[in-house]
Amino acid sequence: MIATEGPAQRDPFRGAVSPPLLAVRASAPRGFADLLARELEGCGASEVRERATGAAFLGTLESVYRACLWSRIANRVFVELARFDARDADEFHAAVREIDWAAHLAPGTTLACDFSGRHPAITHTHFGALKLKDGIVDALRLATGARPDIALERPGVRVHAHAQGSAITVSLDLSGESLHRRGYRGAGGEAPLKENVAAGVLLRAGWPELAARGGELLDPLCGSGTFCIEAALIAADRAPGLRRGYFGFLGWRRHDAALWERLRAEAERRAAAGEAAALAAGVRVRGSDRDPPAIRGAQDNAARAGVSALVRFETGLLAEAAPLAPREADRPGLLCANPPYGVRLADREGARTLHRELGEVLRERFQGWDAAVLTGAPELGMELGLRAHRTHRVWNGPIECRLLRIKVSPQSAREPGTLGRGTAHLKDTPGARMFANRLAKNLKRLRSWAEREGVSCYRVYDADMPEYAFAIDSYRTLEPEDSWLCVQEYAAPKEIEPEAVHRRRGEVLAVLPETTGVPEERLRLRTRRRTRRGEQYGKLDRQARFRIVSEGGLKFYVNFEDYLDTGLFLDHRMTRARLREASHGKRFLNLFAYTGTATVYAAAGGAASTATVDLSRTYLDWAQRNLVLNGFTGAAHQLVQADCRGWLREAAQGAGRFDLIFLDPPTFSNSKRMEGVLDVARDHSELIDGCARLLSPGGLIVFSTNAQRFRLEDSLRERYEIQDVSAATLPKDFERNPRIHSCYEIRLSGGAGAKP
Repeated sequence: MIATEGPAQRDPFRGAVSPPLLAVRASAPRGFADLLARELEGCGASEVRERATGAAFLGTLESVYRACLWSRIANRVFVELARFDARDADEFHAAVREIDWAAHLAPGTTLACDFSGRHPAITHTHFGALKLKDGIVDALRLATGARPDIALERPGVRVHAHAQGSAITVSLDLSGESLHRRGYRGAGGEAPLKENVAAGVLLRAGWPELAARGGELLDPLCGSGTFCIEAALIAADRAPGLRRGYFGFLGWRRHDAALWERLRAEAERRAAAGEAAALAAGVRVRGSDRDPPAIRGAQDNAARAGVSALVRFETGLLAEAAPLAPREADRPGLLCANPPYGVRLADREGARTLHRELGEVLRERFQGWDAAVLTGAPELGMELGLRAHRTHRVWNGPIECRLLRIKVSPQSAREPGTLGRGTAHLKDTPGARMFANRLAKNLKRLRSWAEREGVSCYRVYDADMPEYAFAIDSYRTLEPEDSWLCVQEYAAPKEIEPEAVHRRRGEVLAVLPETTGVPEERLRLRTRRRTRRGEQYGKLDRQARFRIVSEGGLKFYVNFEDYLDTGLFLDHRMTRARLREASHGKRFLNLFAYTGTATVYAAAGGAASTATVDLSRTYLDWAQRNLVLNGFTGAAHQLVQADCRGWLREAAQGAGRFDLIFLDPPTFSNSKRMEGVLDVARDHSELIDGCARLLSPGGLIVFSTNAQRFRLEDSLRERYEIQDVSAATLPKDFERNPRIHSCYEIRLSGGAGAKP
């Protein structure tokens, strides 16, 4: 084991002993690591090494405190305690016990433990965190005779272990919780911009230099005011952590309270002087929004942040936005905005209209200004009608975004892009004709099959031509009977020129109505990013406009506006049918149930009882509506809101048993309401084992996943009888993509039961 805290160093010129250097790692949102490295150097860090998701450095305790207090970019700050190799959980536990934990945790200090990364033997993060906790507790019990209490929220000390293969690093999380939580945000709103991402955008856009010259900043779509508040904090030289009441080092046994109070007092003095200087220079920070409650929330947030003197918020329309300073005044200006890209808008066409309106306002009233536009739908940046002189790829949480930096001038103007409308001129291009021919061929083949099989919702195109990377689904709704198209565009790789992406989208949208017979107003476009970050269930809008479709003689509610997925996974059509055939008289459990469609099928098949478990209240309500729509009500059909992994552990303690279990977890999920992170490639064995503990003799687990290149863990075949039914559950309309899902029937070894 290697201890990573350096020894104290003797200064050869003064003869004094300098503080020991600590090995430190700071994490940051992707796309901002260079800004973080610059900040850390300003905090006194040495040997700063930039990484994809942060930076590593050497620093004294003072420089670490300064990073926690002053970094506008960092998420967390970790001080490394030890690095070692551990081949398995026992070696990991033994190495953790060797660390002198009594030097870090005083008696009575609460503890939390985290584990991340990939280890060949420790395949579950919860198990890794448990072994880390056990090692610490055992070491403290041996050293002091007492053990610490566990506190998941705001513990006195948070310990983190990260694995890269068998190499493990154990660290203290001195931030305690993410530093983007400045302490000023009240209700976050629908899709809040993270504070450190907002600060990163402002730093990229040169706001510190503009503020020093008495500049003006405007966010005409300010929402809860994050851009404006972060801009005021920068202009006033106010430390972003000054209003935080919690840091992870406050409960650390080596915490230097006197040093921390000195740094806080210094920051208070700088904030007072900085605010006075900003006011004297005439810095103006304004935010406007059409939503009065959002403006009231922004004002409250600014008051909590201590910057009310520098920020002004007002209710107003985007079309009314204008600079305060006259055009001839020599006052630099920056317009900063994070336009909605589906949230709070009627549909994708509304997002297009808003981006176009923002571009028109910039061109008409903000000549000579800089603009920084952060968009989570990169293709909509084309709608601004302005060329960006710099484009940055950054992340706001799990969402990949583009930061467009624009110098507003006549030279930066360009023809706005199109989305759906204005594409008629592309109908006769070679690409459009080629796409239309392929789509027409698919429709001719699939429509006769769908009519013969009674299928009303099916996939008609799935990136058959790689350059036209779309998935197109046809839906036939009831009451009224209409045809709809759900068009999902797979986000193009970054090396593809935006103009080429835009042209191909225009060609597709130009020929869809004529080729399919579905009018443009019943076409819905979404962008699906290929990501492991589990955003597939994310909400895009709040129209709550549900329509009814039929499948297998049953009815289901679907939603074309509010979510990336409609509520009915079409590739599971045959899986649901097999569950119905297997469910008669069975006690059925549906885990990660989404909208409960599998539960409806099981109930229709004569299940004795059903239990539907999902973490989302929204999806459980949707599931209940689907059950009621088909006449299934009463105590036999239970809906449970719970984290499925935690529910499995608790249910295993009881006497409940199920005869048929459908397990369809998301590929990846990091929901804030869920314990840890779910990665089906890593965690499926744990989930299947949990289901097996609830399975009755002769019972059946049907496990399905949409993870690409999924590989079932070999050890499972030693414990269970497993049959791969992926091919048997692949519908005809998905034959072009045989890896759309993997599906397995799993039984206890030696068990017997009717196959569906």
